[in-house]
Parts: sequence; structure tokens; C-alpha cells
Amino acid sequence: MRALALAGCAMAVALTAGCAGKGGKAKDTAYVARDVDSLYLAAKKKLDDGDAKVAGALFDEVERQHPYSPWARRAQLMSAFSYYSGKDYTKAIQAAQRFLSIHPGNKDAGYAYYLIALCYYEQIQDVTRDQKITLQALSAMNDVVRRYPDTRYAVDARLKIDLINDHLAGKEMDIGRFYERAGRWLAADIRFRNVVDHYGNTSHASEALFRLVESNLSIGLPDEAQKYAAVLGANYPGSEWYEKAYALMNKYDPGLKVS
Repeated sequence: MRALALAGCAMAVALTAGCAGKGGKAKDTAYVARDVDSLYLAAKKKLDDGDAKVAGALFDEVERQHPYSPWARRAQLMSAFSYYSGKDYTKAIQAAQRFLSIHPGNKDAGYAYYLIALCYYEQIQDVTRDQKITLQALSAMNDVVRRYPDTRYAVDARLKIDLINDHLAGKEMDIGRFYERAGRWLAADIRFRNVVDHYGNTSHASEALFRLVESNLSIGLPDEAQKYAAVLGANYPGSEWYEKAYALMNKYDPGLKVS
């Protein structure tokens, strides 16, 4: 992706470093007016040297100082990539969205959408945390697939969508287990059914079915428990969760048929 983002002509500028202010705090970095060639080249050099955030600011200067230059458009996208490389995801998203708002039909629009999706994706947190950013990542990845289905961006987005769904299923399982430990069987049942109904192709589906056997036996619905055990046996006959469900059903009532 770096090779893609850097595939522009080299053009560029100069940066005058800010001096230290009172209290030892550095002043904001100051930029002097330069021709577009030297400015773009300075930004690219900073990116090549690994100073991604400064590179992003310099690419912003290309657009600010030379808004009608042919290089202003590329600088917008390079700014987004630079901020992404420096893990400043908020600025990266803003830069990519600005590019799309000005150049919605540009040939690099697909990359801008993909970069936005990556920024959300790389901020996904573990299942014990709030999953708002995960849902944003899912929406952004689906947007890439919908808009550019036959591109390499869509290929990678589809893979990441599967991982995101698995992550969201993991969150539902985490909440369901919490309710189960608290004896809140109906609340747990809702979470486990959500995994089966909406994330049935994820790695959590077999455990969710077993948990549904547990919860339905606990609230006195053996027929429902038997149904989920049968589904578990049909789809995951050799899994540890099926073995546990089989043992649990036989312990509850040896006469019940599981599969």
C-alpha cells in the first residue's frame, strides 16, 4: 500500500523548525511559502524517513499553499496515507474524506474509501470493550465492497469483514457468558441466539449452540434444548461442544434423543 501511495512524481518544499518557547514547550512548527515542487519533495522525504506525521502536515501545506496545482489532489491523498502510517487515524480519516468530498469520481477514490476502513479496523479493541469502532469498521469495509466489488481493496475488505463478524460474535458471547454466570438465563439466551442467527459462520457458533442447550435446560425448556443440541450435532458432530451438549442432555434426561 505504501508503494501505491508513493507512486507520484516527487515535488517539494522546506520546513522551518519552530524554536522552543517559554516553559520548554516547542512552538508550533512553522511553514514558509515555497514552490510546489520543493514542498511536495520535502513531504515525500519526511515520509520516506519515517516521520509520517510531519509528512502529513507538509502534504497539507501543498494543498493549502497551492490549491490549484495538479499536485494538490495527490497531496490530499498522500496526507491521508501519511497520517495513517503515523497511526493518527482521526486526521487520516479527515484527510481521506476531504479528498472524497472534492474528488468523488477520482480513480483513486477506491483507495481513499479503503484507507478510511483500515483506520477504523486498526482501532478495534478487545471484546471486553465497547464495540462502536468495530461497527464503524464493518460499515466502512462493506462500503468498499459495495462500491468497488472487483478491486483488490474489496478482496481484502471481504477477508476483514469475516474477522470483524467473528469479533462481534465474540462480544455477544462475552456478554452472554456474563449473564449466564449471573443466573440471568433469558438475557443469556438472547445473546447466544443472536450469535447463531447473525454470526452462524463464525468460530463462536458451536459454543453458542451449546450455551443455548444450557440456558434452555436451566429455564425448563428441554424441547428447545434438544433442538439446539440436534443442530449442534448435525453441524459440529466431532466438536467438544457437541460432546458437552450430549452429556448434558443425557444427564438431564437419559431418555431424550439428541441426534
